[in-house]
Amino acid sequence: MLKDEVNDTVAAEALAAIAREEDLNGRIRRNMMDTRRALSFMMRSRLLSAEQFEEARQILRDIASLDSHTAFLFDKINFLMDATVGFININQNKIIKIFSVASVALLPPTLIASIYGMNFKFMPELDWSMGYPYALVVMVASALVPMWYFRKRGWLK
Repeated sequence: MLKDEVNDTVAAEALAAIAREEDLNGRIRRNMMDTRRALSFMMRSRLLSAEQFEEARQILRDIASLDSHTAFLFDKINFLMDATVGFININQNKIIKIFSVASVALLPPTLIASIYGMNFKFMPELDWSMGYPYALVVMVASALVPMWYFRKRGWLK
């Protein structure tokens, strides 16, 4: 799990394995609670001999120590679950960042194209023989400059 890149498939498998362990830990805790209740009932009902009563107390002490261990495991499982979800969020943030950068980079050419798409009576570039190539060059440049800036800042990694 501790690799440089964690793809969605690996994260999903880890999340499923952690969920299975959490379910198993929960069932163990439930069984220990049921056993504790049964022993407590038997001890209160005075149906046990002195020797059985002492054995039941020892079992209750063992259950108490196991209970603290399962609580530790529960905390560890929650940590692993949070870490895995964090990896998934990081991967999703990378994808959203790329879409955001692409949107920002393509916004200026869209603006320029929409201005030239308006049907004004007076646009000097329309009578100029280099007007169309000029508009295309400005649109390409307005897309490349933000991409260059984002790459320089390291936002496209």
